[in-house]
Amino acid sequence: MPNKAYKFRLYPTKEQEQLLAKTFGCVRFVYNKMLEDRLRIYDTFKGDKEALKKHKFPTPAKYKKDFPWLKEVDSLALANAQLNLQKAFTNFFSGRAGFPKFKSRKAKQSYTTNVVNGNMKLSDGSIKLPKLKWVKFKQHREIPVHHIIKACTITKTKTGKYFISILTEYEHQPVPKEIENVVGLDFSMNTLYVDSEGKRANYPRFYRQALEKLARAQRVLSRRRKGSNRWHKQRLKVAKFHEKIANQRKDFLHKESHQLAKRYDCVVIEDLNMKGMSQALHFGKSVHDNGWGMFTTFLQYKLEEQVKKLIKIDKWFPSSKTCSCCGQVKESLSLSERLFRCACGFVVDRDINAAINIHKEGLKQLGIA
Repeated sequence: MPNKAYKFRLYPTKEQEQLLAKTFGCVRFVYNKMLEDRLRIYDTFKGDKEALKKHKFPTPAKYKKDFPWLKEVDSLALANAQLNLQKAFTNFFSGRAGFPKFKSRKAKQSYTTNVVNGNMKLSDGSIKLPKLKWVKFKQHREIPVHHIIKACTITKTKTGKYFISILTEYEHQPVPKEIENVVGLDFSMNTLYVDSEGKRANYPRFYRQALEKLARAQRVLSRRRKGSNRWHKQRLKVAKFHEKIANQRKDFLHKESHQLAKRYDCVVIEDLNMKGMSQALHFGKSVHDNGWGMFTTFLQYKLEEQVKKLIKIDKWFPSSKTCSCCGQVKESLSLSERLFRCACGFVVDRDINAAINIHKEGLKQLGIA
């Protein structure tokens, strides 16, 4: 059964805020304590992964004997901290991630709790949560009746706002659709993407627009004495700047991916390593400002919901160097050359040329002539 999450703004009372702060701290403490114990045992076994996998580790319930204040918070949140650590070690053993690290107070403050025996309910703009009782929230859209609530994740932003993400499960019988409309997208540094039909996303580059104001606010923050009241006020201003830029970017990417998923049956893109591109080409700010990785994530789940396809072609495919007219591949093409000129006489914008080649490669993989 597929899952879908709904995110809403949460408005806790002062007492509920205090309990949330305790829960965030306890979840972080249990995670770090369990990681500390595992590191000690890991040193005992001298890096033997098989022996470490078979060893039985203490559960959060056992820590409550030594630390009674852990009983004040939601036990399911502590259990999820244990599951998160287990997942981190599973990813480490499989080679998908590095060794788990300790959580810092400066990191994202959040915890997840599960639905058990009807401990969560929705009613007239309020949600019932374990230990917190009824908490007000802004329900800007309805959750369908056939969606079953499975879990909730509560997060606190750097600006002091609270959000709740409600994970639901629902029955869905996908109906296969015939692929008719296919489009190819080429990543563009300035406009996010150029499609095979010549259209551009015209991304506003929100970070670049706010860069001057943000730099000024950060300079003021650097002059404040750390920990003072004025420092906290200025830190909040800087955090609000970053939050606004992130929200603007996310809103734009949601709308663009929605339009593409609505218009086309299949979207073809290149499987790019954006982190590597930003480091190799020294375009870190421009690459990360576009949010191409977030855009492809949004596009993928929106297409899957409608039983449509997202095809990622190999990042080494020479989309920019190949002539979309005759198929001849150039030996070299510098970034400064914005027009693609082929020996056959074909001249076109290099981004449009790359998008057409990506589109053709996608059609090949689909088996469409």
